[in-house]
Amino acid sequence: MLAGEMYDPFDPELVGARERARDLCQALNATREGQHEERRRILREVFGRGGDTVWLQPPFFCDYGSNIELGERVFFNFNCVVLDVCPVRIGSFTLFGPAVQIYTPMHPLNAKMRREQEFGKPVEIGSDVWVGGGAIILPGVRIGSGAVIGAGSVVTRDVPDRMFAAGNPCRVIRDITE
Repeated sequence: MLAGEMYDPFDPELVGARERARDLCQALNATREGQHEERRRILREVFGRGGDTVWLQPPFFCDYGSNIELGERVFFNFNCVVLDVCPVRIGSFTLFGPAVQIYTPMHPLNAKMRREQEFGKPVEIGSDVWVGGGAIILPGVRIGSGAVIGAGSVVTRDVPDRMFAAGNPCRVIRDITE
């Protein structure tokens, strides 16, 4: 699965791992704003790395959580979704607006195969990236450090470092100059 190979999503071990993540997300999403220690404890359990410093506004949803690796002080605003059947690596100081969705799962075009198997492609997002609200990042995409993704964009291909990109499909608009 993590290598991008076909796998059975109904494998009992995978089902158990998804249930674990969904239970943790449900517990996180039920916390109150002042329950800082409880939220931090849950975040450490949810994420493969980075739960110590992530800043997250519930609700948040993910498939496994353990495949999400965060740098320092990543921020997720309300209603973010990360489908992490493959690794999702996010650099330090990256910001996600509300309702951002990151997808790694892929499905075969062949309907018969789709009934039993799926696969995925990893997503990599650099440091100091800002992803505007409602953006969708598709499987296999790499977003370079310092990039800005406009709100509502559907990111279907890589975005280089320090570029502003937007639209559906998302395309580079211009360099970001200091």
